[in-house]
Amino acid sequence: MSTTEVRRTGEVPGDWRMAKRLWPFLLASTVSLIPFTVFGMYLVPIAAAADGSVAEIGGLRGLGGLAALIVGIALAPLIDRFARELVAAGGLALLGISAALGAIGNVFALATFCLLIGASTSILGPSIGAAAADRFKTPAAAGRAATLVSATTSMMAMLAAPVLAVPGLFWGWRGNLLAASAIALTLSAAFFWRGRGRKSPLTATQRTSYLATYRALAKIPGALPLLGVAMLRTAAFMGYLAYLAAFYDEKFDLAPGWFALVWSLSGASFFLGNLFAGRYLVAAVRPEKTLLLGLLAALLAVSTFYFTPSLPVTLLLTALMGAAHATVAACVTTLLVRRSGDLRGSALSVNAAGMSIGTFLGAALGGVGLGFGGYPGLALIFGAVTLAGVLLALRVRP
Repeated sequence: MSTTEVRRTGEVPGDWRMAKRLWPFLLASTVSLIPFTVFGMYLVPIAAAADGSVAEIGGLRGLGGLAALIVGIALAPLIDRFARELVAAGGLALLGISAALGAIGNVFALATFCLLIGASTSILGPSIGAAAADRFKTPAAAGRAATLVSATTSMMAMLAAPVLAVPGLFWGWRGNLLAASAIALTLSAAFFWRGRGRKSPLTATQRTSYLATYRALAKIPGALPLLGVAMLRTAAFMGYLAYLAAFYDEKFDLAPGWFALVWSLSGASFFLGNLFAGRYLVAAVRPEKTLLLGLLAALLAVSTFYFTPSLPVTLLLTALMGAAHATVAACVTTLLVRRSGDLRGSALSVNAAGMSIGTFLGAALGGVGLGFGGYPGLALIFGAVTLAGVLLALRVRP
């Protein structure tokens, strides 16, 4: 391969240029977060409207994770057999219907809302990530496009609550859900219109049976360790987040208002880590090496976080934790997109399902660690999970 060809293979357009080309997918990624953000923000009035306790109604959200896991695994071998835009249109339509159901506000409607939101996001996330990657021919540019979508998603996870607060003053949580439904259904129609004439990324000769697709995914170099890293990283990070407010309250007597700033710090560091790791670190350092460095930084942070005596050092470790985990997430997405080719939609779908497992696993393991060993128990549990991720990352060869 000539020097010119090598340069061309590694060429990645600027983020602004890519964003102008990918804006429909970036918009869809932001809309996907609105319904569950509304559910979390307005949990108390939603529970009152449903005549249930906050714990009972809040627990319904677990149905979304369960649905995301089941649908993600079940549909992974099928997601690359249809035009990406058509798959995204289906996910957006399901999202819009579920948001409208949630606005009804009774227990059965809210349970259905949580199930359908989980199912819709497990379809929408992989399809728009793969569609964004398909817009660019070189592996480096395709990987960056997918991480740009995930960076936008993480940014909106941080900004969605304050953005929704203002319109919520005028029309309440039901108005926010109905607005999200209208936007999602409009986008669904637009994606369907764009995708009508597009073909599946897999040709007829490339298509295999349902189980053969999983076998093909397993043969992708490094795919299994990468999926394991994604699941374990999610378990460690989401488990850590589940008990973060309680830790700051007990250790530093931090009131909820002040803790909101800590949450913003964590979200901002995750967004910036995802954005800059996907653009600069992966370009300057091999993504396999960056993946390992991110996991080692996360291991250092979680091993010391629960033992620091001062608030400034703890805040610094909070920022490091977010940035390190975001770096790992960006590297996993980049490597899966680069290595899976036309099966990238299936690979991202399985990855999303694995992260759903990680979310449940992290909260459960954290509860065990906290119950038996207090916060040192959390450090031991999450440190061991992160160390397992490090060992898997060593198996991801260039």
